[in-house]
Amino acid sequence: MNLSLVNRVKKAFSSLTEQKAYSLNDPAAFELFGVRPTYSGVNVSGQSALYVPAVLQAVRLISETIGSLPCKVYRETKDGKEAAKDHTAYRIVHKRANEWTGAGELRTVLTADALIHGNGFARVVRFEDGRPFELHRLKPGTVTILEDKLTSAPVYRVAEDAGTRDYPHTEILHVPSFLGTSPIAFGKEGIGLATILERHGAQFFASGARPTGIISNDKPQGGEAGAQAVGNIRKSFREWLKGGSADPLILDAGWKYDAPAMTSTDAQFIENRTFQLSEIARIFGVPPHLIFDLNRATWGNAETMGASFLQLCLRPWLDRWQDAYATVLLTEDEQDVAYFEFVVDDLLRADAAARTANMTALVTNRIMTPNEVRAILNLPPLPGGDDLTNPHTTSNAAPIPAPAKE
Repeated sequence: MNLSLVNRVKKAFSSLTEQKAYSLNDPAAFELFGVRPTYSGVNVSGQSALYVPAVLQAVRLISETIGSLPCKVYRETKDGKEAAKDHTAYRIVHKRANEWTGAGELRTVLTADALIHGNGFARVVRFEDGRPFELHRLKPGTVTILEDKLTSAPVYRVAEDAGTRDYPHTEILHVPSFLGTSPIAFGKEGIGLATILERHGAQFFASGARPTGIISNDKPQGGEAGAQAVGNIRKSFREWLKGGSADPLILDAGWKYDAPAMTSTDAQFIENRTFQLSEIARIFGVPPHLIFDLNRATWGNAETMGASFLQLCLRPWLDRWQDAYATVLLTEDEQDVAYFEFVVDDLLRADAAARTANMTALVTNRIMTPNEVRAILNLPPLPGGDDLTNPHTTSNAAPIPAPAKE
């Protein structure tokens, strides 16, 4: 049984200060277990929500983008920074998380776990001297987050084959979603409505929600003769549909045929579905055009929204990953001089012209040195690149030295 669910149940019942009877249909009963049913009546869980294409695209977009971005360990030096390739964590975060999983693949899976279930976990395997060796993913539902009573630090109780075992926060890589709750749980009403619209559309085009026509008769048709008449009309109607000719449909003996008209609600079905795309984009914080809602996308604003995807959606996730890596893969002394950083240049190349113009202006106006700009681009420094000079001038004046670095 899910250990986190068991602990929520225990906590809920232990916190009750008075005896109260709850009905299974009472929403307050669901609050005891930390869940809430949707008003639409649709059961929206982490896995079932993925059957909504917009949700699948949002989860896949965020997790696979984070998995595709290179991550490196950097060490601060007096000249700036350098890649700490001699650190054992460099291989774990940049190449292989373990023997069978690449570093990017583990980030993809753990980010998807956090988006779907609220948290992603991995256990650190170490050498005998304490250096990190590998990261092993822990399946959702096998980890319960507790709290140390003395330090308030998180303690992770993991269900293993031999029972349960508690690990300190330095041994479990923890990537939480916002407030430790899946966006799917917060946005289940919007996702549930999108599910209803998808189901209605499927039933509508399968003729399950609306008949193709209504054949009626004001006169009562009973007995064997009435049943035979209905069968004959059904057979004639199917042959008429199959024929596809321009001949009129002729019904006798008082039978009438009516084709149901489409109501205004049905006419706005597409608009309703389009609005739910924007709603799901808001739930996950992604620009609408990235889940293929292109109604208001242009060549100009699509590029701007691509930059906002990095700044407003991906950046909090990258910060969580960098903090999680530093917590379990670096010692306290190493955290003073080393850090993790994602290389996001590929996401900024869409706005390369504006970025290049901005950096050029910073150098020519002697606000930044060429080597400071090269550090932003993760390039090594060049000799003479620490002087605040304008490369476009021909003045023989002595260059202004850069401020001394602490």
